Amino acid sequence: MSETIDIGHLKRWIGRTEEADDQIDIRLVRSFLATLDRDPGDVSEGDPAPLCLHWCLAPPVVPNSATGPDGHPARGGFLPPVPLPRRMWAGGELRFLAPLVVGDRVTRRSRIEAVELKQGRSGPLCFVTVRHDILASAVVAIEERQDVVYRAAETGGATPAGRRPEALETPKADATHSFEPSPLALFRYSALTFNGHRIHYDRSYCLEEENYPGLVVHGPLQATLLAHLAAETLGRTPAVFSYRGVKPLFDGETMGLNARRNGNGCELWSNGADGAARMQATAWV
Repeated sequence: MSETIDIGHLKRWIGRTEEADDQIDIRLVRSFLATLDRDPGDVSEGDPAPLCLHWCLAPPVVPNSATGPDGHPARGGFLPPVPLPRRMWAGGELRFLAPLVVGDRVTRRSRIEAVELKQGRSGPLCFVTVRHDILASAVVAIEERQDVVYRAAETGGATPAGRRPEALETPKADATHSFEPSPLALFRYSALTFNGHRIHYDRSYCLEEENYPGLVVHGPLQATLLAHLAAETLGRTPAVFSYRGVKPLFDGETMGLNARRNGNGCELWSNGADGAARMQATAWV
């Protein structure tokens, strides 16, 4: 399969840029908080925007007819046309430089930084690294690195990603929360981010096309919940928050959210019903 991937052609996308604008309005903030199962309360212009709300801003918007079979926008455009059918967020890093507030007009400036082809246990993997600057009032509020991974479709039986991981020993947490990733919560988050990826809402597609045992919980949703726990544990917004997906989490599993202090930062992880980590993260001030 890797012989059919022209990595030289894909690397031509390195340096490609894109810019998009959006606004943080009251309805978006209240809907975001409700999706995190928090009381949306009274929100006013000038209030601080919740952490990671920027992932709901300025998403790619294309007509239904311009999407691929998985619900993503058709290949090409800003991201390179990687000829591997499965696409997921692998991880990333956020640097919080200045607060966003309700009412801000926000600009996202994006640049393709790297395209790499690797060989995984299940076949070829293509990693695309994207850098984003999130600006408000011409000031960079967030610097972000986003890692996207493409992989081949699995043949026969459940995919390794779809298997329930064995329980692993995890460190003792200083703070824990839980979140129910119900179909409603996943639908709401998909709507907020205008994410058409069918693995998050189309159960038949998950079972029949991608061999998952259920709806897949969004990586950014898990990262958002862990970032909020980091801020609660540290008593302030972290300066840097990095995260990495370990295993998929599916609806029907209560998501555990855990934090452990480590000097002037903390280690964080989400877990499923078996206690095994699904996403790992670090935050520091």
